[in-house]
Amino acid sequence: MKKTGAQILCESLCREGVEVIFGFPGGAVLPLYDTLPQYPKIRHILVRHEQGAAHAADGYARATGKAGVCLATSGPGATNLVTGIANACLDSSPVVAITGQVARPFIGKDAFQEIDITGITLPITKHNYLVLDAKDLAKVVKEAFYIAQTGRPGPVLIDIPRDVFQQEAEFVYPDKVNLPGYKPTLFGHPTQIKRAAETINAAERPIIIAGRGVIISKAFAELRELAEKAQIPVITTLLGIGCFPETHVLSFGWLGMHGMAYANRAVHNADVIVAIGMRFDDRATGVVSSFAPQARIVHIDIDPAEIGKNVRVDVPIVGDVKNVLEALNQQIVPREHLDWFNQVDKWRDEHPALLIRESEALLPQYVIRQIYEVTQGDAIVVTGVGQNQMWSAQFFFYDKPNSLISSGGLGTMGFELPGAIGAKVGRPDETVWCIAGDGGFQMTIQELATIAQENIAVKIAIINNGCLGMVRQWQQLFYERRYVHTLLSGPDFIKIAEAYCIPALRVTDKKLVVSAIEKAMEHEGPFLIDFVVEPEENVFPIVPPGAALVQAIEMPKPEKVKP
Repeated sequence: MKKTGAQILCESLCREGVEVIFGFPGGAVLPLYDTLPQYPKIRHILVRHEQGAAHAADGYARATGKAGVCLATSGPGATNLVTGIANACLDSSPVVAITGQVARPFIGKDAFQEIDITGITLPITKHNYLVLDAKDLAKVVKEAFYIAQTGRPGPVLIDIPRDVFQQEAEFVYPDKVNLPGYKPTLFGHPTQIKRAAETINAAERPIIIAGRGVIISKAFAELRELAEKAQIPVITTLLGIGCFPETHVLSFGWLGMHGMAYANRAVHNADVIVAIGMRFDDRATGVVSSFAPQARIVHIDIDPAEIGKNVRVDVPIVGDVKNVLEALNQQIVPREHLDWFNQVDKWRDEHPALLIRESEALLPQYVIRQIYEVTQGDAIVVTGVGQNQMWSAQFFFYDKPNSLISSGGLGTMGFELPGAIGAKVGRPDETVWCIAGDGGFQMTIQELATIAQENIAVKIAIINNGCLGMVRQWQQLFYERRYVHTLLSGPDFIKIAEAYCIPALRVTDKKLVVSAIEKAMEHEGPFLIDFVVEPEENVFPIVPPGAALVQAIEMPKPEKVKP
């Protein structure tokens, strides 16, 4: 049976189980938008900027594990997706981006709103397609979703000329994918797994560093089994937070530039590091030449390109984390490392990172901790980038699997609001808190209209310090307090929220923090709280640029603290 290209695309999306698309219409995709009402199973959410569509699709993908879908027209619509696509690429998030293109006769002629979006996105996608015949659409969609969601997940872009949407072709959806050049390794080599087990069994000062790969693979139980069986302290990366319960006795926080000082010290002194689903990026390692100088490193990752890229590896294992850990755990000998455990625990006492000093001023750390206390950790937290991100990672304890969603590799300010939209749409029964800085929030603030129109019940906490906090902190610590273009004025976030018919509160008094959070939780729809906090509060610890992890600057011990 013949269908138009637009119908073939919609039919194919339905076959892939797509329930929601985040998009913004335009000339090149009008034939598709005209067809969408024929497919009521696909919910279209109208964003206010295409970057918001990409971030919402990313948030949806991270929250659900399924591919998120975003849609934009040609030219500026497509280029507005680029930041979100790059964000998904660096954080291994499965996103399928669909863009319209000028009609085929106009390609290459600088037509109105023509841009080579496949060329632009080539370095930031796992693969991309320019579909020049409607008969190829079904096969392309099948391949795109398969590529996006298998192996190391990532974004795939499909660019479709306007006239291909209108072209008719026979619709035949393929049963399977045939990609001879794409064969992800899912199971680790038995010899390497045996070597890893021997290395771990012989360790005296082992550390597990768990990354986002554990979350992607849903290897929560397998990681816990390894840690408990071998009694190994578990440290996560920033994006690995939520892969291991943070109130577990073997949990020792996260490492890196703003990670816990005791975690960094443990990594520095370990004799074996078991790195699971992480890529040893510079924010996690500090200066590479000083990273874990005494350790033999076992590195498990599904992407062979990551192994040995940044640090030397003694036992490399390529494979899906869940599959590898299942095999590895069978060869692990139960052990206790009491001396090592006590030493790491002692460092935690000597280098406290989670204390909140007593202050009459409203401190951002206090706000985050109270959100945790009110929710009892039963929430998904979606953050922006900067100080708000680090405080959210430090002062909220993540016991629920996959409960922190944040931009890691690209560090994208503005991710938080549309990312929270995607997370809430993907997991509607969960409480979703968007924690934003006042700077980053303004980058995608227009998505409040999307929240209002769709009644998406996201709770929003703005950590408002009147500046670009992390940049200001660097200027304070490393540029002699020369605050160049980092201090912000306005706007009135309460009035803006009210303009979108979203209830809002401003909190300046710490005594009102809990009641404000409770009021937000009691409200069935979206709610915004503007927390006006101490403007020169800094994130500690901080590893200075070019320093080793153990050279972190720590917060001076306050006289009075809240645990």
